[in-house]
Amino acid sequence: MIITRDLVLAALARHVGKENGVHVHELVYEVTGGIGRTPARERLVREIVSALREEGSHICAHPSKGYFMAANEQELDRYYIAFLRSRALHSLTLISRAKKIALPELLGQLRLNT
Repeated sequence: MIITRDLVLAALARHVGKENGVHVHELVYEVTGGIGRTPARERLVREIVSALREEGSHICAHPSKGYFMAANEQELDRYYIAFLRSRALHSLTLISRAKKIALPELLGQLRLNT
């Protein structure tokens, strides 16, 4: 059984909205037609989800609900955009601490000399 981006996207199209989320092991089961999950298949599905996101698919995730397609702009903002923003800011904070400079300075913001 070959797991493809089209199979994953088709399966996710059946999971629109947070209330219809699907965990990765269930998604693998759907995509493979019930063959079953393995760690390698789950990794592959996660990689495909990441690639689909890079292509612009509105795939959200929630720890207790799993993956789902955003049903509306509010879900997209809450379960995908906010997560990405938080992750990006955390990474930038780590970089600023490693370089021992303030986050605004790292981001190239102007400092006011008083």
